[in-house]
Amino acid sequence: MKISNIILKILMPLLLGGAILYWMYRGEDWQQIRHVMTDEMDWTWMLLSFPFGILAQMFRGWRWKQTLEPVDEHPRTSVSIHSIFLSYAASLMIPRVGEFTRCGVLKRFDNISFPKALGTVVTERAIDSLLVMGITTVVLLLEMSTFGMFFRKTGTNLHTILHGFSWAGYFVAAISAIAILVLLHFLLRKLSIYNKVKTTFRGIWQGVISLKDVRNIPLFVAFTIGIWLSYFLHYYLTFFCFDFTSHLGLGCALVTFIVGSIAVIVPTPNGAGPWHFAVKTMLILYGVADEHALYFVLIVHTVQTMLVVLLGIYAWGALSFTKVRSNP
Repeated sequence: MKISNIILKILMPLLLGGAILYWMYRGEDWQQIRHVMTDEMDWTWMLLSFPFGILAQMFRGWRWKQTLEPVDEHPRTSVSIHSIFLSYAASLMIPRVGEFTRCGVLKRFDNISFPKALGTVVTERAIDSLLVMGITTVVLLLEMSTFGMFFRKTGTNLHTILHGFSWAGYFVAAISAIAILVLLHFLLRKLSIYNKVKTTFRGIWQGVISLKDVRNIPLFVAFTIGIWLSYFLHYYLTFFCFDFTSHLGLGCALVTFIVGSIAVIVPTPNGAGPWHFAVKTMLILYGVADEHALYFVLIVHTVQTMLVVLLGIYAWGALSFTKVRSNP
């Protein structure tokens, strides 16, 4: 059982992400990619995007602290934020382990109930999912004319789109769908075992219903908007790093951002592979050359992942000098 869990949690996501990346970048000229990064890319915009990537995680830490207050748990703000930094970095090694990591950090340093903390994480994920679905609906409605114009100008229809996919494209899409189903099966199986412990289930439920008792709802909404606005700006500013994306506009940025956010549901480290495939495909729809789209997704994802790693290292160091709160 332990070996199968290790394979499911670590090896399968790595293999899936690696297989998709290999399929996408096989035969690419890596010297040309290096040339784009060193000679053609405007790094100023990339650096300007970094504060928003950091802010997104800080807003999440502040919001989490707020959602814990109704269940009578009061972590320090610094510990809450550092736990978020560390959780994102941990998820690079084992997808989806970050939720448990940040709850463990609060338990370790501030003696916060692990089940209650996990319950509030469930609440956060539900709120974020609803927000993403709402944004997705609005963006699709706003950009419907763009898709229609594309189909009219190119004479493309569903048949030609499907016909244009190679067997490898179908294979990647099928594997991604299977991976999502396997992940859901695993999570549901684990949850059923976890809920056998009565006290644990009670703590999770208290966390889930804590949202109705949040003292400052406008602040909670502001934090939530701040999280996703920062995520978007962290992504959108990278468009201006490259000549072939700087002209695409806000609509394209919103569509590719949403598609990328949905793609990371597939359990690979930081969405590596599925995110590249989804965003690259949408950029091509907006007229970006296949080669340029590949450069964009590879460079942006790699650099932003390095930022996540650096924040995780910083959090690890900061927590090493953080005093453990004594039991009341």
